[in-house]
Amino acid sequence: MTDQGPAEPDRSTIRLALVVGGLVLAVLLGFGLGRLNDNGAVTGSPSLAAEHTDPPGVAPHNHGSATTTDQGAATEPGGLAVSSAGFTVVPLATEFAAGRPGQLRFQVRDAQRRPVTRFAIVHDKPMHLIVVRRDLTGYQHLHPTMAADGTWSVPLTLAQPGLWRAYADFTVVADNGAQTAVTLGTDLVAPGDYRPRPLPGPTTSTTVDGFTVGYQGAPQAGATVPLTFRVDGAGGAAPLERYLGAYGHLVALREGDLGYLHVHPETELVDGQIRFWLTTPGPGRYRLYLDFQVNAEVRTAEFTLTVP
Repeated sequence: MTDQGPAEPDRSTIRLALVVGGLVLAVLLGFGLGRLNDNGAVTGSPSLAAEHTDPPGVAPHNHGSATTTDQGAATEPGGLAVSSAGFTVVPLATEFAAGRPGQLRFQVRDAQRRPVTRFAIVHDKPMHLIVVRRDLTGYQHLHPTMAADGTWSVPLTLAQPGLWRAYADFTVVADNGAQTAVTLGTDLVAPGDYRPRPLPGPTTSTTVDGFTVGYQGAPQAGATVPLTFRVDGAGGAAPLERYLGAYGHLVALREGDLGYLHVHPETELVDGQIRFWLTTPGPGRYRLYLDFQVNAEVRTAEFTLTVP
């Protein structure tokens, strides 16, 4: 008998083995990639929060929006809650004596109740604090300073008795460099005889410290429209100066729930005027506060706006 040696597999068997092996390898690779994504790999487009870290004056945009549409239009104002996006604003005290200088101190804490200490510089400051009485009087735009333990502090005087709202507008920087823009709100109180003032009627022009300030534009609920402000002094157009990296800052507060929008303008003046692009999230009456600077002094012009 002749020794023929071991039988060689035919070609069809080899092809079948290769196909099966390839399928197994593909499944294993897919499982491994899925595990990588589950462990935090960044996928998809950047988050909206990253847009809030633009250098001052890069583009007109809103702060304070809780949610946005695919086109970037605000669908809800910010500042309606003490907690959002895993962060909470915690004031160390909430009661102030009306008309007396005090100190507001607070922390921003994460989901584990740890004080947050890393914040991005947005429009020249790591923290913008807006304070207003609930009848929309007494507006203040402040910039607290932070201690090493994450406690923010700022001098504060609540001029009249009543309930006040404080809005903390900031951008948190995570350990991996990710940035999250958040606006949180908390109530303050100045005990005493609270007599709310009625909101002034709608107007497109007002005066402040000898300057006449007017605007053009017709905001509509859910739409982004331009508002253009002109500031005139005794001799014509006022020589506007940059303040916090821009020629003006606009805060809009909604009557009733005090929903918050912080709007920044185009990078340059348009025919000597400040142009904003405002998205109002719904109908109602809004109080507008325009901060502008002339001769190194910041002033605030206020308007009432009705959105149909």
